[in-house]
Amino acid sequence: MKQALISKHPLTQKKKLPEDGKKKRVIVIAGPTASGKTQLSLSLAQAIGGEIVSADSMQVYRGMDIGTAKASPEERGLIAHHMIDICDLDENFNVAEFYYRCQDTFHEIAARDNVPIVVGGSGFYIHALLYGPPAGPPSSPDVRDLLERQMRELGPEVLFERLQMLDPHYAKTISERDRHKIVRALEIIALSDRKVSEFPKADRLQEQDFDFRCWFIYYPRDKLYSRIELRCEEMVRKGFVEEVRALEQRGLRLNSSAAQAIGYAQALRYLDTPQSDADYQEFMTQFKKASRHYSKRQFTWFRKEPIFRWLNIAEYPTDRIKELILQDFEQGM
Repeated sequence: MKQALISKHPLTQKKKLPEDGKKKRVIVIAGPTASGKTQLSLSLAQAIGGEIVSADSMQVYRGMDIGTAKASPEERGLIAHHMIDICDLDENFNVAEFYYRCQDTFHEIAARDNVPIVVGGSGFYIHALLYGPPAGPPSSPDVRDLLERQMRELGPEVLFERLQMLDPHYAKTISERDRHKIVRALEIIALSDRKVSEFPKADRLQEQDFDFRCWFIYYPRDKLYSRIELRCEEMVRKGFVEEVRALEQRGLRLNSSAAQAIGYAQALRYLDTPQSDADYQEFMTQFKKASRHYSKRQFTWFRKEPIFRWLNIAEYPTDRIKELILQDFEQGM
């Protein structure tokens, strides 16, 4: 896979704070899948001159549109969006790249006197944005390609067993389902000759030029699950399976992270079947199940993030939620 473009700004370079010494505020809207983040962010952006920065690890890829619930071309024409469609499937992209590109993007938006509004459900990416990227050497395309090929040919169980032998402490913190983390951990070990568990954790808010105002919006689980299932059905009606079939021709299976994304993994398995009615029903069942499980993991992740304030959308009208977020933005409560 090709290496993604690296930020023009070296890690040691610091941009100056505004002349008044105040940090620019950044609104962060997180939440589980199907919680209404997109529409809320669009409404906020229109109200305060905002520009939206996606924090979705799969929306960076061109062509992964329906399954990642990207904002429509019309919505992107109305409000500027960033960190969407910046990579092809044969390019590497990782959380460190996300962090440094976002830093550039925030400064560019602030220079236009607009407000960055981060939107997404990828807890790992948002955590890096707040606490800094994980430690470890930069990714190596050659090493990464070798490990991803081994992941495809040998399977996650074999590579996870290798990680358990090389770094048992870190391996206890993940599972064999965490393919991307397994590959990255083995890459770090290969490049640095150090265990991942030996690197310091980023667990304190990074000192940077921005004041993050963080919100987690959600529905109660029963209502959320209903919304998730309806959204899965709507995605398929919009042509999600056809999207995956086209992406497969462009190398989707060769990108281990993208091929394991929610919906895409289930659709690829469906394409490997005779595609009977029973196969289709199994695909839909697994698609919805994986989406529900992902929402559970999102709740679990953000419960560990004390900087976030939670808003139950079922308890507040949309205008009130918008009012609370804007009031906090203006007053910095």
